[in-house]
Amino acid sequence: MSKPIRIGTRDSELALWQANIVKQQLEALGHTTELVPVKSTGDLVLDKPLYELGITGVFTRTLDVAMLNNTIDIAVHSLKDVPTVLPKGIIQAAVLKRGNVNDTLVFKDNEEFLGAKDAVIATGSLRRKAQWLNRYPTHSIEDLRGNVNSRLEKLKTNAHWNGAIFAAAGIGRIGIRPEEAINLDWMIPAPAQGAIMITALDENTLVKDACAALNHEETEICTTIERKFLNRLEGGCTAPIGALARIKDDEVLFKGILLSKDGSKKIYVERTETLGKHQRMYEFCADYIIERGGKRLMDDIKYSNRSTNVVSTKTLTEDQRLLFNDKVVPKSEDFIKISLNRIRPQVLRSEIENVIITSQNAVEALVTNYSAVELQFKNIYCVGRRTKRLITQKIGPVKHAAKNAKALAEYLIEYIEDTEVTYFCSDIRLDDLPDILKENHIKVNEVEAYQTKYDSKEVEDSVEAVMFYSPSTVESFIRQNKKSSIAFCIGETTAKEARKHFKDVRVAKLPTVESVIALVNKHYEQ
Repeated sequence: MSKPIRIGTRDSELALWQANIVKQQLEALGHTTELVPVKSTGDLVLDKPLYELGITGVFTRTLDVAMLNNTIDIAVHSLKDVPTVLPKGIIQAAVLKRGNVNDTLVFKDNEEFLGAKDAVIATGSLRRKAQWLNRYPTHSIEDLRGNVNSRLEKLKTNAHWNGAIFAAAGIGRIGIRPEEAINLDWMIPAPAQGAIMITALDENTLVKDACAALNHEETEICTTIERKFLNRLEGGCTAPIGALARIKDDEVLFKGILLSKDGSKKIYVERTETLGKHQRMYEFCADYIIERGGKRLMDDIKYSNRSTNVVSTKTLTEDQRLLFNDKVVPKSEDFIKISLNRIRPQVLRSEIENVIITSQNAVEALVTNYSAVELQFKNIYCVGRRTKRLITQKIGPVKHAAKNAKALAEYLIEYIEDTEVTYFCSDIRLDDLPDILKENHIKVNEVEAYQTKYDSKEVEDSVEAVMFYSPSTVESFIRQNKKSSIAFCIGETTAKEARKHFKDVRVAKLPTVESVIALVNKHYEQ
């Protein structure tokens, strides 16, 4: 090439070292080069942990812009800092042979603190923090930012710190690894840690051809698996995700991990594939983690820096949580707790003609006390599709199911074949069904099948809306929360109770949790 290849790089000592390695290798192939140092956002903002900056590619964005503006021809990065999806028009031109993949603990004096209950470790990496706390849950973590040299200096000057964690490749490459350092071979590194990447414009064929000669195929295979694993988990390069692929004896060995931010939860995966048949192993490993609760962990991390705006008064399942749109930051807890009662045998001694069941809790109480053979009811009337499904599965056929208690009462007044019913209910009853029936000369024998205990929690000031599933969830909520919010209700009976306390009450089209979630999404899409 007649013109020199302009090599863009951050201006830290480590970044310049890496850029000079690329410079030397290109010049050894006969190319002329020029270094162009550029400051990045990650270097300028040193008072916050990386995961609080709210953007991926914090160390690469400035160089991407410089390349798209034709200020530089190529950029040299630590591959672990590069987002898994590159900007349009920019491609991975080469990956150099990988260095040390490990994380390293630099400590003061000795390692005795590792066996102590209390110790303080410094790191700005959420992944390192999570893995350290998973192994040493009683230790404390303090944030440490800056280039390698400044971080080592901070470790020296902070008397209460016992140690700090660094990438082994980083402190090794510029020759400043202290003697008081050990590799943490138990800690799974960041995807692509220890590898140097070169990016270029896709349209710049001459530069791409020049860089292709520097590419190390084995490193490219391993780091590609790790980065695809990261991408499938939808994790940014600051998420608490570790991944490491190695090639040994024509086999690819992979291990990956996802943790909660505080390290209290982790999901781990290992897999081995024959080289050449390894292309989809990242997919299997990522899906393995997702299916074991990984999606929920990632959502918790995603929403951790955003304030909760919707509270569900019932704990939601993983699948239900995934239904919310991106504008909703949900939190779910059980605002009522259920205790099943012992139902006396006398209740079932005589044949019961008509039975009313308005909740799944009543079904569970019945089948906990008796077998399906013992629960021989002539006519079963219920409220809700899910309650009907549960009754059909565990007791027997349902004669009629209504969408709410009032609708069921109106049906019974019109069509019941007798003037007496047995109602399996809670000790707290907020619907009007028995009163309506009694007013219409139908005798109601109430059997307390379970107890409802209020377990109210005070919600954050940021909460704008609450999801309710029964009148008792409304009652529980208002015990500690008096402020005005939007009430999203599963049915009209619940909405009737909510209207006593909320100005804005909305009712789902169907009596299902999913329908309530759809109602919430509709509001936040406006």
